[in-house]
Amino acid sequence: MTDPLSRRRAIAAAAGGLGWPAARGQPDRFPARPVRIVVPYGVGVGPDIVARALGEILTRVWGQPVIIENKPGASGIVAFSDLRRVAPDGCTLYLADTATLAVNPLINDRLPYDPQRDLAPITLLFRATFVILVGGGSRFGTIAQLLDGARREPGRVSYASLGNGHASQMAIETLAYAADVRLLHVPFKDAGALFSAVAAGDVDFTAFSMNTVAGLTARGRLRALAVAARRRLPEYPQLPTLAEAGAPAVEMHPWAALVAPAGVPPAILGQLHDDIVAALDSPELRRRVDAFGFELTPSTPRELRLRVEADLALYAPLVRDGRVAKV
Repeated sequence: MTDPLSRRRAIAAAAGGLGWPAARGQPDRFPARPVRIVVPYGVGVGPDIVARALGEILTRVWGQPVIIENKPGASGIVAFSDLRRVAPDGCTLYLADTATLAVNPLINDRLPYDPQRDLAPITLLFRATFVILVGGGSRFGTIAQLLDGARREPGRVSYASLGNGHASQMAIETLAYAADVRLLHVPFKDAGALFSAVAAGDVDFTAFSMNTVAGLTARGRLRALAVAARRRLPEYPQLPTLAEAGAPAVEMHPWAALVAPAGVPPAILGQLHDDIVAALDSPELRRRVDAFGFELTPSTPRELRLRVEADLALYAPLVRDGRVAKV
């Protein structure tokens, strides 16, 4: 196999559009056939955008097509339903997130996959940052007012998410747990209906990344109250952090990662990690992802495991407390 430094240089060249001739004419070199990345989201949303941009670079690097297969539904369960039937040869990868790796095991006792037993971590891909959003005409002018309203009327202030266990629900319930308030969860099947309901005032608020709702905030249909991060967003310096706005200093950073079926040979896992991390470091991919407001976060497999363990510890109290329902 090519040494890691040479591989990184070659991938950087491929990312710049120069190609990698060494990827051709070597039948014993991985991959020998197209690679499939299964994405548990629809076409055009953040994880899909990043997966397709990454796939374009890896196609040039490997000399094999990288096919993005979208399988949305049931918090990633649909995407992972065929996991145990897939050959562990490295040619099928899965885009995973906190829902598929940390939340589903906490709320579902009948998963068709076991993240610890059935998956091999490769690397974290990216993270986003959530902001708290209300309708343009909302009675809540600040996050402090919203939390005060929830204290006065437990279970009456409502929030929207994309379903039980979705990152938006876990983030908001983490805030509610820290603030010791009870909220009413209103799940939606699609983002369009969710944003319409919040904009109309049918639901009080939600949490999503600003890049997702930039058009709606620019038109005044949604209004951001605070950013769930340690620091303000450089693109929105007027938007306070939760701590600055008088709320618990909760951070809301939904993330995505790449994993493989368990049993992939260590040498192939190592090449997958090195090639994907090198592609994530390429200027081309960083430019494209920055435009959508995501932060690329390549990692070691161990760092990905630690991220999952931290989320399991963070979200387990929410399930025990009945804030997030088991299914």
